[in-house]
Amino acid sequence: MDFAYTEELTLFADTVRRFAGDALAPGALERAHRPGFPFDVARQMAAQGLLGITFPVEDGGQGGTLMDAVIAIEQVAAACPRSADVVQAGNFGPIRTFVEYATPAQKERFLPDLLAGRTVICLGMSEPNAGSAATDLQTTARPDGDGYLLNGSKIFSTHGPDAALFLIYVRFGPGVGGIGSVLVERGTPGFTIGKPSAYMSGEEWAPFYFEDCRIPAENVLLGPGGFKRQIAGFNVERLGNASRALALGRYAFDRAREHAMTRSQFGRPLCEFQGLQWKFAECATKLAAAQLLLYRAASVREGELPTAADTAMAKLACNTAGFEAANEAVQIMGGTGYSTEALAEYCMRRTRGWMIAGGSIEMLKNRIAEDVFGRRFDQRAPKAEPRRAAE
Repeated sequence: MDFAYTEELTLFADTVRRFAGDALAPGALERAHRPGFPFDVARQMAAQGLLGITFPVEDGGQGGTLMDAVIAIEQVAAACPRSADVVQAGNFGPIRTFVEYATPAQKERFLPDLLAGRTVICLGMSEPNAGSAATDLQTTARPDGDGYLLNGSKIFSTHGPDAALFLIYVRFGPGVGGIGSVLVERGTPGFTIGKPSAYMSGEEWAPFYFEDCRIPAENVLLGPGGFKRQIAGFNVERLGNASRALALGRYAFDRAREHAMTRSQFGRPLCEFQGLQWKFAECATKLAAAQLLLYRAASVREGELPTAADTAMAKLACNTAGFEAANEAVQIMGGTGYSTEALAEYCMRRTRGWMIAGGSIEMLKNRIAEDVFGRRFDQRAPKAEPRRAAE
């Protein structure tokens, strides 16, 4: 299959590259080490049509393709790695789930500010005892008059300290069929945002606590039985994670390449040492292979979505290739790479986190194995057989 850019995609990539180079590259280092969501960048991107790229025009989006969104992440990250997060937040993750399932009234209420870069939406899925096993979540939504009372907690919620809207996975009843999702606004009584914590990357998250937090019925996104519909769309969200991992790995790779061509030791440029040449050769091959898997997953026909196997392979390849390239870049660049005055170490820290977030690489391998064997492998421990009563 030919993954060369069409004329239209080439024009789009060139336009995004010029914008990112002019508007975002100058502050890339400072922005990478600044906590908090960069709303200033989000507003600039909104003006460029880089938020809601794949969303329908009638919803305020651009009506573009998944490839358009992937390319936007790549081109922005090549100039400013941190700003790629804004493209992700405006096209993948909870905002995409919201656009897919929100009612017209919900879209009218929340979407304009999200697509204008004035606010950001946050996902509340993980809990202290429910990570990869998301169906073990315990946060409940109990009917109360014409609304619901929420009780429970969430952790590892990226953008939590800055978000105005929160998409929260809740349990309406027992079993997988009892899981759905609701929309909670910042400031709702009974909803407390805890003290922010930082990931190794420097990005912040905050715990959420719900104590008889009452929401109106119109804030239900998907009621009981909605979990499978939501999780099916989660395959697409992995493309945003994969795109950033690959793009930041390539950013670090390019900086290391420049370093190896200009830095000399023992009277020779670093690029003339075979030990370093092999590092570049291996990383270049893995980055190229990962990009092909990413493009295969993103190059679906209009109205179709990539398969779970394709997105799992793409994320696994991009996560590992991106981290390895960034990690090797730090090693190649020595003290410069390890210093916070360069962005190689930042890319290493960010790519490491994406091997956990959005589906750990171990869970991805499980999903790929299911496709290989054509059957599902339950990760839960077998249930104990009931003991027979003595005769």
